[in-house]
Amino acid sequence: MYKKTSSNESNQVRIEEFFLPFAGKLKKDNPWIVKASLIPWEEFETDYEKLFSSKTGAPALSFRIALGSLIIKETLNLTDRTTVQQIEENPYLQCFLGFTIFQFDAPFDHSMMSRFRKRIPESTLIEINARIIQTHLEQSKSRNGNDSNDDSSPPHIKVNQSDTMVIDATCTPADISFPTDLNTLNAGREKLEEMIDILWSFSTQDEEKPRTHRNKARKFYLNAARAKRLTRSKRRKAIRKQLGFVKRDLKTIKKLGMIEKLSSKQYHLLLVISEMYRQQQEMYDQKKHTVKDRIVNIFQPHIRPIVRGKAGKQTEFGAKISASIVDGFATLDRISFDSYNESEDIESQVEVYKKLYGKYPKRVLADQIYQTRKNRVYCKEMGIKLSGKPLGRPPKAGFTAEQKESWRLDECERVPIEGKFGQLKRRFSLDRIMAKLAITTNAVLRIAFIVVNLERILYLQKIGSTHYYFFFNIYKMMNSKKLSRTLN
Repeated sequence: MYKKTSSNESNQVRIEEFFLPFAGKLKKDNPWIVKASLIPWEEFETDYEKLFSSKTGAPALSFRIALGSLIIKETLNLTDRTTVQQIEENPYLQCFLGFTIFQFDAPFDHSMMSRFRKRIPESTLIEINARIIQTHLEQSKSRNGNDSNDDSSPPHIKVNQSDTMVIDATCTPADISFPTDLNTLNAGREKLEEMIDILWSFSTQDEEKPRTHRNKARKFYLNAARAKRLTRSKRRKAIRKQLGFVKRDLKTIKKLGMIEKLSSKQYHLLLVISEMYRQQQEMYDQKKHTVKDRIVNIFQPHIRPIVRGKAGKQTEFGAKISASIVDGFATLDRISFDSYNESEDIESQVEVYKKLYGKYPKRVLADQIYQTRKNRVYCKEMGIKLSGKPLGRPPKAGFTAEQKESWRLDECERVPIEGKFGQLKRRFSLDRIMAKLAITTNAVLRIAFIVVNLERILYLQKIGSTHYYFFFNIYKMMNSKKLSRTLN
């Protein structure tokens, strides 16, 4: 039933009349309150304090505020500005950051978020992720130890799934448009024209201002960019013209001098554009489309093309990462902006597992690219079973049904890492990294893995780890050949 408000009553509620149901108290089972108890803030406060050597100036914000605000941003998948607004309005978020009293004003400006990503060392983020996983394992072992005296507990609950490690690699695209030679040259030309205007304003201006032909260059670029069908010859002609304009602008800047008048950011951009011009000129002269350390975006020169060979995304532009999954907990093992063969990471990933869990895994589940002869020899020496078919020709009698079933189950158990990548990209921000610098991109990636592990712990606490292992073993039994024979 809908009850209409009477004409004498106002639909606008006054702020003095707004009722706060929690009466000054927060719920203890709120996800943000639970997450705050899972992170060892104090252990890393001293190391963070050492980054600020000066004893003068305004006091810096605490490590908990710096890391907590970044965790809030990645958890809610917000922008920096919106994150600060949410912190200003939400008492649970302020409690997560360590505030004891609700503040009506924003605790800091949104521009500080970028400084937080630069200040927190990558080694600290790696250690925090490891501590979160280790703390959860210790708590799980203590709970399982207390329950072991209960004879009514089913025996399959005591199964230890952490002996299996699943590894894979993926690409995290950066926030750039699909780069082309023509667009890259045009962006560099426009920035060079801005630098010429700045340097000319500091000159004596006794002579005539050097001509840049920016209108003509812009016209040539638009004619090629707007063409529905740009043939190879027309594309080369358009690139040749843009190369000429960029070359002219670089000579003009060198002639004007006074490079020190440019800001540090502009000077760095000038060096990037000079290298980009050299690469484009080399590719044009030699009629090729590849060059070592190719710059595809002048504002993010660390981004490289990563050839993936997948449907719809033949080439991606961003950081390539190698990750591992154990018991649903993700560990980021490597970040690289250059393309590499992920099969080379298996030894380092196994060592990370050894450091985290105190032992080597019994099984490593990976796709075909990891199943090289070198990796097979390494796993055999370490007593590790590597998934996949044996090398060489198959036997004349063919593989047995048990072997095929075992390989199929390995592939089924390898699926969670694909789902974890999907969660990181769809639910969180790894589908498009908005950070512009390499150091801030690394921070975003590391924090995303911390956030996804915190969400994993909340999920396990919600449903109970007993139910998780119960359903896992039911799934494993339903897919086993032994059960099918028993049912028949």
